[in-house]
Amino acid sequence: MAPPLSSSRLGKDGSTTLLVPDSQVDTDSSDIDRPRAAIQKKGQIASQEGISDGPILFHKVKNQRSILSLCVSDGKIFAGTQGGEILVWSLRTYEQLARVVAHNGAVLGLAISADGKLLFSCAGDAIVNVWCTLRFSRKYSIYSTFDIGDVFCVAYSTNLDAVFWYNLSRKGSVERSDLSSHPLHRTHRFFDSIGPGGVSTPRSEGLEPDSNGGEIVEINRFDIIQYAHYGYVYCMLLAQGLSIADSSDEVLISGGGDGTVKLWQLSKSQDNILVRKAAVLESGDNSVLSMILKDTLLYTGRLEGDVNVWDLDTRQLIQTIRASKVDILSLAVGSGFLFTGSANGRAKMFERYKCKAEWKAHDELILASALVLEKTNHFLVTGGNDDTIAIWDLTGFLNKQPLSLRPSNEQLVQSLTRFIAIPTISSKPDHAEDCRQGASWLRNLFKRIGAQTELIKTEESFNPIVFAHFKGKSSSSNKILFYGHYDVISADSQQPKWNSEPFSLQGRDGFLYGRGVSDNKGPILSAAYAVADLVSEQSLETDVVFLIEGEEECGSRGFERAVRENKHLIGSVTWILLANSYWLSNDFPCLTYGLRGVVHAKIIVEGGPKDLHSGVAGSNLKNEPLKDLVALLATLTGPNNRIAIPSFYKKVLPITTEEETWYTDISRTLSRTTSKAQDPESLKAKWREPSFTIHGFTTSSSVISTIIPHLASAEISFRLVPNQDAQEISRMLVNYLHAQFKALDTSNKISIKVDHPVEPWLGDPNNEIYQALEEAIVDVWGLNSPTSRPRSKSSGKVTTTEETTKPQRPLYIREGGSIPAIRFLEKEFNAPAAQLPVGQASDNAHLENERLRLLNLYNSREIFKRVFGGLGRNGSRK
Repeated sequence: MAPPLSSSRLGKDGSTTLLVPDSQVDTDSSDIDRPRAAIQKKGQIASQEGISDGPILFHKVKNQRSILSLCVSDGKIFAGTQGGEILVWSLRTYEQLARVVAHNGAVLGLAISADGKLLFSCAGDAIVNVWCTLRFSRKYSIYSTFDIGDVFCVAYSTNLDAVFWYNLSRKGSVERSDLSSHPLHRTHRFFDSIGPGGVSTPRSEGLEPDSNGGEIVEINRFDIIQYAHYGYVYCMLLAQGLSIADSSDEVLISGGGDGTVKLWQLSKSQDNILVRKAAVLESGDNSVLSMILKDTLLYTGRLEGDVNVWDLDTRQLIQTIRASKVDILSLAVGSGFLFTGSANGRAKMFERYKCKAEWKAHDELILASALVLEKTNHFLVTGGNDDTIAIWDLTGFLNKQPLSLRPSNEQLVQSLTRFIAIPTISSKPDHAEDCRQGASWLRNLFKRIGAQTELIKTEESFNPIVFAHFKGKSSSSNKILFYGHYDVISADSQQPKWNSEPFSLQGRDGFLYGRGVSDNKGPILSAAYAVADLVSEQSLETDVVFLIEGEEECGSRGFERAVRENKHLIGSVTWILLANSYWLSNDFPCLTYGLRGVVHAKIIVEGGPKDLHSGVAGSNLKNEPLKDLVALLATLTGPNNRIAIPSFYKKVLPITTEEETWYTDISRTLSRTTSKAQDPESLKAKWREPSFTIHGFTTSSSVISTIIPHLASAEISFRLVPNQDAQEISRMLVNYLHAQFKALDTSNKISIKVDHPVEPWLGDPNNEIYQALEEAIVDVWGLNSPTSRPRSKSSGKVTTTEETTKPQRPLYIREGGSIPAIRFLEKEFNAPAAQLPVGQASDNAHLENERLRLLNLYNSREIFKRVFGGLGRNGSRK
């Protein structure tokens, strides 16, 4: 049976015509079988008992105009809009692949060929266009010399190579110089009529007939079935194997505004297509607005809320479902369920004609829907006049077990949704229980995918560490340690700036939004699911250990001691892997090989026991704490912001020739996608040079201009670079400040508090783990080959992504930030570490609307899988 393909069209004079060019039309009444099926009593609305809420909204993409038509094929969503555009999205990542300015009127219908190579669009401009789905280029533009009005639906027969409209096997192209009969050029009897004063309404500018290229094909009035319906033809589809026709013949089914469904037998005689009206199905006068076919059962959505179910073998109405009180504008059927979309924005799911679920799918009308039934996932895609396409996950909702043992990417997102929902904010004591709940949830996830797990306690009741051990098949002692953190930054102060609830994961336009999705819950789960893939395939060779802490955002409190006390549990480690950083841009994969360390300090200068009035106590003999503090801080830097502490720069490493090459590669690569290319010297200053920052001042007084505060303090930090020792720098800082303060010869007192020094880190990009990561990135991201990212390319009225050349390897970058655990783990286990950035530069970690691109999440899972599955397979260690 041919797949259901639909779209439609309407005549402005209230009549509707079915166009079949180069064909013989046989409408002899003696050939028409018109059984008068008994019109059954309308079905009652199913009882609310047993009706559940709807499926999970998996993702949503937003447009600027209403979505009027949809079809899904070959991993793509095609949508027709009110603005005359065809939009194309990836069904895997929901990134927009193309935007085609296709018609001068609203795109009312879409259909796709059985092989997925051709897309057919029809619109309010009386045109049917045929598009190549590979390059989104137009192959044909088809129009009629007869004024047929808006086109609501179109169907394509692969067997006959015919669009209902047109027989493509007989091209009949029209020279572009002779387009006088084209709808855009001919005079319209109503819209171009002369008004008061002898003036007609000026025509609005739009697409010219040849704007999108391709052959222009003209159909004349002799290829039209006049009055195929006594009303608009709202929907059409094709079927094969019905008893009403020969087994090899197709049947065209049309539904109209006259309330009838008509079956047209199609056959071919030499170069002509024969069309014979074979049956008429009647059930009242309410318009047939939508249709869907399953085997020999035809479902028709009608005005005022009924769905009729017809048996096409017997041509009998076997059921009427009272699906809504308003019009049924879209239908979808599959896996034993019927889905309806109505004019009030509500969707329903029926099983054996009983309503099993109902939910609000769109704010207003549901105008189109399509089902995606794959081995691992089932989705319902809906479009409406709220300018959105919604993707509903039916996999678990239908109680369908995936046919593949491999956990799907959609299951990964579902797990991430649950993980994000737990507000694991380590900096707030009132979220301590949430943090423990998050740790328990993660531990249970690891258990379910085959790990031996523990919750490692930390000192002073800090949040526990989640430990998970996956045992590999190899007898070698190699082991990969993956480090991450499940705690997140608070979103309270940023709440008004969020476009959605921070702790409710939302999928929009190819991105996932939620606190912690990029830092660091998304990367953790992508790594966990990568191991799950290997476990399900029984191909995990090397042991993998996860250490996921809950205090990273608070300086990794208790982490070092807990790890040292549990080294017997963790065992020896060969490689350490992190995924807690970001690309340098939004376009090119990176590998991070260096981080700066940090020394935070608080300097307190204190005078007498209380604040004083400057008019009473102020004099040049008075040593004021705030003045002393400012003078002291001024001694820390000299010209060009160079830090003045003696020997501070002594251990800073000189730049190597290889590193110079990397900086040049970064600058050259980024210049392809932005006019503001990264200056290598600027990057060096941020990544491999130390820096000093004053974060703020605090005084004992309120902000009153006449008060001398008796106490003043300042928060400062030094960012350190690899080979500098944080503990040594801390001692040097304290000694230097005491010496400079003594030189002030003041009566005030100073105290200095150094808080959690963090060591800098420098990896070795030439070692085995980096080479494994690079090979996986090159393969997964398709480096050293043409790609469809990162720029958009416009050709005529079609906008797609430009084919450009990616770098031949990932960009090797350093970062100016710090991660407390990375250098500690290297020293403790005597193992090299590597950092794989998962997110993009625009992820907004720690800020409002934190996000992670789906493509990055999915691809990082595949990269982790290749590294976990291949690293150390030969038992080597570098």
